[in-house]
Amino acid sequence: MQNKEHIAFLGTGLMGLPMAMRLLQAGYPLTVWNRTKAKTQPLAASGARVADLAAAAICSDGWHADVIITMLDSGPIVEEVLLQILPALNAGSIVIDMSSTKQSEAVAFHNLLQKQGISFVDAPVSGGVIGAQNGALAVMAGASEGSFSRVKEVLSVFGQVTRVGEPGSGQLAKLCNQLIVGGTINIVAEALLLAQAGGADPAAVRQALRGGFAESRILEVHGQRMLDRNFTPGGQVKSQAKDMRNILDAAKNFQLDLPLTNQAAAIFEHLLTSHPGADHSAALLELENRNQGIRLGKKENQFS
Repeated sequence: MQNKEHIAFLGTGLMGLPMAMRLLQAGYPLTVWNRTKAKTQPLAASGARVADLAAAAICSDGWHADVIITMLDSGPIVEEVLLQILPALNAGSIVIDMSSTKQSEAVAFHNLLQKQGISFVDAPVSGGVIGAQNGALAVMAGASEGSFSRVKEVLSVFGQVTRVGEPGSGQLAKLCNQLIVGGTINIVAEALLLAQAGGADPAAVRQALRGGFAESRILEVHGQRMLDRNFTPGGQVKSQAKDMRNILDAAKNFQLDLPLTNQAAAIFEHLLTSHPGADHSAALLELENRNQGIRLGKKENQFS
């Protein structure tokens, strides 16, 4: 552990907790902070130091973390936390934001930190809680080549790491990912409900499709979730809705018309009123609501 950089990890929620645990398992000295301190207890039990304040996770009692990872709810919260920790950061430190934010926000964070001699990497992830637990996330990094070289080993703890461009590019790649995820979840729901309505066995149809071009991770994981009616959160509706809004904002900035994204975004926005904390496979529920009398299977809905 003496050869490992001390890392401060800020935000130990649904995704942050298993990601921070992976760092501990890889032998990194780790200090963690979360607004709800109780969520840090599994990490404390595994050897992490717990800070009461975000800035104290960076610097306290004679030690200093030069690699800081944030995994927070949204861009405005990332900005709030960065402003809190800025006085504790040393020139030469590097901040890796693994939250999902707007591309413009990531660029603003880069500019803010660069003025203080602090490097910034935006490295959002895809793969959900299971991917975080297994170290099988897709990590999309926006960074200078030098910064990427410095943090690649740390980021590899979480899964497959790819540099996709300069700071801000990671968030753009994540938006592309979430566009495909959000759209495909809705298409899988439509396919399964079509099978149900037409009298075919939806589970058998899913299995048949997995042998052809329609095979995907979404069909595998979320198709099964829909059949089981298991909407216990992995990726949540509220997070997917936020990502879809960010995609549409980016498209507007680039003067793009993305009609399918508009449709998927509207579905997740409507779900916010009824099931914000459910897994995003709950898009099925909105589809069933639009097709009264047609329901996928007979199992009870599970939300926890």
